[in-house]
Amino acid sequence: MPKVYTTDHSTSVLETHSWRTLSNSAPYLLPYIQPDLQILDVGCGPGSMTINFAKHVPRGHVTGVEYVPEPLEGARDLAALEGVSNISFLVGDIHDLPFPDNTFDIVHAHQVVQHIADPVRAFQEMRRVVKQGGIVAVRESASLTWYPESEGIAAWREVAERMQRAKGGNPHPGRFIHIWAKEAGFLRESIKKTAGSWCFSNLEERKYWGGSMEKRARSSGFAATAIEEGFATQEDLEKIAMGWRAFVEDEDAWFGLLHGEILCWK
Repeated sequence: MPKVYTTDHSTSVLETHSWRTLSNSAPYLLPYIQPDLQILDVGCGPGSMTINFAKHVPRGHVTGVEYVPEPLEGARDLAALEGVSNISFLVGDIHDLPFPDNTFDIVHAHQVVQHIADPVRAFQEMRRVVKQGGIVAVRESASLTWYPESEGIAAWREVAERMQRAKGGNPHPGRFIHIWAKEAGFLRESIKKTAGSWCFSNLEERKYWGGSMEKRARSSGFAATAIEEGFATQEDLEKIAMGWRAFVEDEDAWFGLLHGEILCWK
């Protein structure tokens, strides 16, 4: 299946992914985690959430899957550094997961399905490998907002969404991921829909979010692809980078991101 991810696993990208934990990115799933579960984390990236899952299931096991090997060595090193041994990391494609039917108690994907060319197929695969009575948990961005108005941040959103659509992705699909789940075979009454959010407003949060986004505009797969494939000019990327820098420096700046979340019982 085609890969439609519009960036890479450069340092700036991994910085944003490594910030994610269950408390800030999967609180909707936390009440359902038991100590002996088998969990699959699809699109695990640098493994911060995967390792967090493993700490919640000391008598279980967690498998992280990423479609490319680049971030997995760092994920393994981080797990070893934190003394987490009930964990493994594999290369695998969400369209064709390398596991038998009915393998996991929970299958989790965070901001992954928006980058998938065939999201219904992805949901079918996650449904296939989860056990009867198990949960497929998916969280995807639904909408973005920020203050103050910024031509640079607006240009970032426009370029990023145009790139994603051109490559077959689905920008910010959180409001309708439950429809894909239904089309994949989950019953409407077995899907729980909720919403969560991120907000970046104090100096530390602005430095983390805006700083990493400035770096992406200057040097990452996003920047390289934007130039090489004609989605943006170098001047456009500089405007985007400076927009994020201004966001970091503005004490009144605020960035909010709404997520759609679903729990799907098989």
